Amino acid sequence: MGVVIGGLGTSHVPMIGRAIAANKQAEVPFAPFFASFGRVHAWLDEARPDVVIVFYNDHGLNFFLDNMPTFAIGVAHDYRNADEGWGPPEPRTFRGDAELAWHIVGSLMADEFDVATCQEMIFDHAGITALDLLFPADGAGHGDIPVATIPIMINGVLPPLPTPARCYKLGQAIGRAIRSFPGHRRVLLVGSGGLSHELGVSGKIYLDFDRLTLEKIEHDPQALTQFTNDEIVDLAGAQGLELMTWLAMRGAAAGGDIVTSIYHAPISHTGGAMMLIDTREGER
Repeated sequence: MGVVIGGLGTSHVPMIGRAIAANKQAEVPFAPFFASFGRVHAWLDEARPDVVIVFYNDHGLNFFLDNMPTFAIGVAHDYRNADEGWGPPEPRTFRGDAELAWHIVGSLMADEFDVATCQEMIFDHAGITALDLLFPADGAGHGDIPVATIPIMINGVLPPLPTPARCYKLGQAIGRAIRSFPGHRRVLLVGSGGLSHELGVSGKIYLDFDRLTLEKIEHDPQALTQFTNDEIVDLAGAQGLELMTWLAMRGAAAGGDIVTSIYHAPISHTGGAMMLIDTREGER
């Protein structure tokens, strides 16, 4: 059967990926954020996930303003990266898990979630950055990701947008789907986004809302589902809707204990937020 072993929320600001590629994690303002992942790496060695499901928002590689599904799930055997406007990146391939992904699709449809099903899907920095933080390379550059990946895109860009409550319920439905899978899978859920940020000439971070989010994600995630999308934009900035990915993660990875977390806000468009939740039972 499938087992949800934990959930992790993380920021995915592009400068994180650029620092990883240049092997300068200890030299940038985000250094404390990178250092906090040491505890995550130790936990991963112990918890041994087979699959990482990444909730993220697409940045124009798969979908644009003329075609934006509310939710889209990859069911491919592998995924590749592509140019996001910064020049062609080093080609990379990420192994998928089509068997589990198709099972999740079927379970979601039975749960009355109509999702876009993608047999081809380009993976962008929102998902890739999270994986590189979880599974660092030895030395400079990007390493191979040792687990299978299932990307799930949540629309946080173009109205009509899903509500926070709907995203949380999506996560709950995916948690049920994993637990009903007949094969053996140890699954880690990742919410990749924000938290607060508002892009512009200099950017803006909303510290109070970020701290509230981290508190509620840990103790009372459903409280965050009471916000409307407009309220989140007012409190967390125009790109603060990336909170949806954390809510979906927490819906799937219910309960559990906090292993480690950090909130580091240097001069940037977004704070560096991370929280790891261990939901294993009977193994600790």
